[in-house]
Amino acid sequence: MEKICSLVFVLQLVTVSTFAQEKLPFKNPDLPSEQRVNDIVSRMTLHEKISQLMDHSPAIKRLDIPEYNWWNESLHGVARAAYATVFPQSISIASSWDRQLIFDVANAISDEARAKHHEYLKKGQHGMYQGLTFWSPNINIFLEILAGDADTFVNNDT
Repeated sequence: MEKICSLVFVLQLVTVSTFAQEKLPFKNPDLPSEQRVNDIVSRMTLHEKISQLMDHSPAIKRLDIPEYNWWNESLHGVARAAYATVFPQSISIASSWDRQLIFDVANAISDEARAKHHEYLKKGQHGMYQGLTFWSPNINIFLEILAGDADTFVNNDT
């Protein structure tokens, strides 16, 4: 009987805890972004905040925040995450001076990136090249003398 009471207590505790997490303000998409950000940051410990500054951010289970890998790039497509359209280097596209072409390429990259990301989420995967944070394109990099790798960047000299 004591085991049954303990089991019922634990199940109730889990249910209440789960229900309480669903009511957290940062999970409410109807609230303004700033309010949601302030809420989640206020709930995080200093250690948790620091842990989120790395390219591979661990999960924060008590807040139901999944792990996330910030490392991704889409300089000329999202092919590092398996099959995708691969476009010419950005400097080549910029050399066309065709704003609609540049928009269309960026739009295709963003569509493929979101599709891939949602597919990974369905599988519970949060690894490198599977997130929605992309490092590119870089603009006016020639103005920075330490940049290097200049042929891959869009700039006003193109």
